[in-house]
Amino acid sequence: MKKAFPILAVLTALLLAYGTYQALVVAPTERTMGDVQRIFYYHVPSAWTAFLLFSLNFLASLQYLSGAKPSAKRVINWAVIAIAVVGAIAPYIPMVQKQLPEGLYPSSVATTAIMIAVLYFLIGKFFTERSLDVLAVTTAEVGVVFCSIVLITGPLWARPVWGIWWTWDLRLTLTLVLWLIYVSYLVLRRFSDSAQTPKLAAVLAIFGALDVPLVYFSIWFFRTQHPQPVIGGGGSIDPRMLHILLLNWLAFSCLAFLVCWLRYGLEIMQRDVHEAQALEALLGDEGLPQTSARGTSPLNKTPSRMGPA
Repeated sequence: MKKAFPILAVLTALLLAYGTYQALVVAPTERTMGDVQRIFYYHVPSAWTAFLLFSLNFLASLQYLSGAKPSAKRVINWAVIAIAVVGAIAPYIPMVQKQLPEGLYPSSVATTAIMIAVLYFLIGKFFTERSLDVLAVTTAEVGVVFCSIVLITGPLWARPVWGIWWTWDLRLTLTLVLWLIYVSYLVLRRFSDSAQTPKLAAVLAIFGALDVPLVYFSIWFFRTQHPQPVIGGGGSIDPRMLHILLLNWLAFSCLAFLVCWLRYGLEIMQRDVHEAQALEALLGDEGLPQTSARGTSPLNKTPSRMGPA
């Protein structure tokens, strides 16, 4: 895997460069907003990437908590399966279809429910209890970075279009709340040394993940100043713009994967070092040579001179 990293890094750099060229040069200029709309190719992929990372953090935290007791793990596993089955079937029921926002296809809901369940079990299969906690920390850190990009590019886009840098619009406010929750999560992990910190952080992560669907669906169910979704939901997008948008999302996702890969390995090494230091501190002076009461070192039988001859 170490040999593959440089290759993936080069490919990701090329993909990012090509996506930037497509967004700034090739993409058609939006008729109403002009060139400022090109921030769209960074703002939206950053948001999608942050949502994906926070979702992985949620699943890893859920797996970590469920691993404490086998009975709890079985209950949560069956609950995830039940949610996936209901999510795959319910959208095709006519009564439920009428409640879906315009442009939100039943197949999208069903696919999302199934993919969440699949990711949940894959994470539980390939990660141990210790590595689940590391994965949760890693995805939270990188997710906060991409969410910060969203909060920075949003006002840069809004100022020329809306005439203001910020408004307490529902989606903007919920995104800020999401960012604050995960910053709080990282602060808790950084400054608390309690043995219960990982569990408390996992609970906070699960609570914070509930804000992700609220952010996403806020413009589907409520009237907000934020633009309506361009993919479904009554919006539309030029096919060339959509192609470049997805291309940049792929590039951002690859970048997030590489950063998570590096950060995951670094976190593992840091924990190994801390465990070694804790073990050394626990052993204390037991592993060190002691000086006898007569001033003779057990390694050197020559009496030590404590004063003038």
